[in-house]
Amino acid sequence: MNLASTPDDHLTDLAIIGAGPAGLAAAITAREIGLSVTVLDEQSAPGGQIYRAVEDASGRARARGWAFNLHDYGVGSKLVARFRSSGAQYCPGQSVFDISADGGIGVLGPAGARWVEARRVLIATGAMERPVPVPGWTLPGVIGAGAVQATMKSAGMVPGGHAVIAGSGPLVYLVAHQLLIAGGSVAGVLDTTPHANYRRAAPSLVRAALSGNEVRRGLAWRRGLKKRVAVFRTGVDSLQIEGTDTVEAISFKAGGRRERIACDMVLLHEGVVPSTQLAMAAGAEHDYDPLQACWRPRMDDHGRTSVPGILVAGDGARIDGAELAVEAGHLAALAAAVDLDLIAPEEAARQGAAARAKIARKAPLRRFLDMLYRPRDEVLAPPDDETIVCRCEEVTAGELRQVAAMGCPGPNQAKAFTRCGMGPCQGRMCGLAAATILAEATGQSVAETGHLRVRAPIKPITVGELAALEGVGAPPETGPLLPTAPDDGEGP
Repeated sequence: MNLASTPDDHLTDLAIIGAGPAGLAAAITAREIGLSVTVLDEQSAPGGQIYRAVEDASGRARARGWAFNLHDYGVGSKLVARFRSSGAQYCPGQSVFDISADGGIGVLGPAGARWVEARRVLIATGAMERPVPVPGWTLPGVIGAGAVQATMKSAGMVPGGHAVIAGSGPLVYLVAHQLLIAGGSVAGVLDTTPHANYRRAAPSLVRAALSGNEVRRGLAWRRGLKKRVAVFRTGVDSLQIEGTDTVEAISFKAGGRRERIACDMVLLHEGVVPSTQLAMAAGAEHDYDPLQACWRPRMDDHGRTSVPGILVAGDGARIDGAELAVEAGHLAALAAAVDLDLIAPEEAARQGAAARAKIARKAPLRRFLDMLYRPRDEVLAPPDDETIVCRCEEVTAGELRQVAAMGCPGPNQAKAFTRCGMGPCQGRMCGLAAATILAEATGQSVAETGHLRVRAPIKPITVGELAALEGVGAPPETGPLLPTAPDDGEGP
């Protein structure tokens, strides 16, 4: 198998962006059918976040000692091994900075920037932690719970000092559990899930529990933490992180009473959301999902988006978890093969039947989790006007409300006045909150307000790297570095 660090210049049948569960499964299926496959991965080894460092023997040892799910590691090891032997070209260390509607991909790797072409493109970039804009969240010592877990998996590093984990979702309990077993200090666990969410989700509990052991596993983590952590609170809101040069404490309300915990680190988590920037850059239409409170690409059951030739699979399409991401990747590869006339639709339907059945079987669990862990309103639109929303440009919630009062109906107009979304992250950290704040201020829905228009480069690239671009020749007229979304006169 070709393990080159940069893609070949030839036109590949299927380019897959991301080597997590969806990307790996898609590559395996596509190669079995006979497609040429190039996998562009930002990481140094396949596996994505859930199977990070799965090939590393020391990583497996840490998993055993730190209560990472050994069954998941076993599943991941087998998946990666099948991928390694599939014949797909694996290109690690590659950041995709642009993607066009006709299959042109701008890639930045160790050898520099280049264009590559593909007859079909599958975006399998997974999810990102939902940004949690609360007072003090920009202080050193505030970090995402998922980022801490990634560091533990890949580098074997356990954060020092006393940590408080605050937020909602299964990962809050899991990371706290893993930190304690790894020898870390957890000063408190603050569950921000609103009590009303439990009432709304309760009718779905039985069907969710019957669809797998995930609910029972989460309850076990919670019971264990209540015994081992000094401060364990539920129904928490009004988080405020305190400190001057670094985190010193976190205060919050629970049961209407304000409390405070001294700590050195705050781990925030309010679930994950699809990573949509590449699909948006390609011009794919997106819809706002009010239950998951995020944007999702509009697509068919096999991952085809509104842009012919561009597919999305895994958590980058909808938050369903690693297990179903594998099935989605399989279906997307079948769809690409059908579109390239390599298999008949009837054969694709036969090969995809088991995947579709599994996705349907797990649907009750996903609905239960979505209803239970939908973020509270103050996460989606921080009420304190002094809270920074755009970290790159230091734009506050109050500034966004001010421009809304001036007549700015959406984030693209507000960008011209505040620079919100114009920093290095290109709106990844502020886009959802900015749109929700503006929607609330103008009386519109988030769907009506819209999302930040994504412009290339998606990832940072220097002028020198752009000037030295090599590859398939000049970029397509509708492609990289040019706006791919229609110009509706909304401004920058």
